[in-house]
Amino acid sequence: MKTKKDTLKIVELLENEYPDAMCSLDYDKDYELLFSVRLAAQCTDERVNKITPALFEAYPTLEAFAHAKQEDVESYIHSCGFFRGKARDIIGSAQMIIANYGGKVPDTMEELLKLPGVGRKTANLILGDLYKTPGSVVVDTHCIRLSNRLGLVDTKEPAKIEVKLRELLPPEKSNDFCHRLVLHGRAVCNARTPNCAGCCLRELCDYASSGPGQKESVKKEDKKSGA
Repeated sequence: MKTKKDTLKIVELLENEYPDAMCSLDYDKDYELLFSVRLAAQCTDERVNKITPALFEAYPTLEAFAHAKQEDVESYIHSCGFFRGKARDIIGSAQMIIANYGGKVPDTMEELLKLPGVGRKTANLILGDLYKTPGSVVVDTHCIRLSNRLGLVDTKEPAKIEVKLRELLPPEKSNDFCHRLVLHGRAVCNARTPNCAGCCLRELCDYASSGPGQKESVKKEDKKSGA
């Protein structure tokens, strides 16, 4: 398992590699991010960004969402999958935010978890991106995969990963760190064919230094040298 010193070096290397650590979902208003994150469940951010412009134009205010008919919202988000449940949660969240929070997305974990369809991953993203809350750790599929490969954690359970990363990461850097894991997971350390030879974290990564990661690195080096 990695020490805090190792973790700080990993944070530094990722900061150098991906200086702009930003959520890849497009939004202008606080509730738009919340709804986009809900739509992104079992769907790609790219797909969500394609459908939200029309959705947010059709429902330009939180009140418009709160009074929307579910079947009408479904027609805009159909291609995101699980559209019935997502439409129901979006409308329900809009109604709760207006009724209970004065039209503003809540800024605590406890209150966010009361909203329909919101789990800890979504709540942490909202806290980190909207409210810059220190210690926000977004445990998505990229975070699970990379934190295990790097040796930061040794579990696939999101709740345990969240706790462990919060212990290791500087609180003010945790949210951006998770965004950078997403960028690195997409660009380099994907699920099937990680590019260990071209990875900026190679020297600090358990996966790259042993087992399949080491074999992958040797194979790519051989190709470069013409062996």
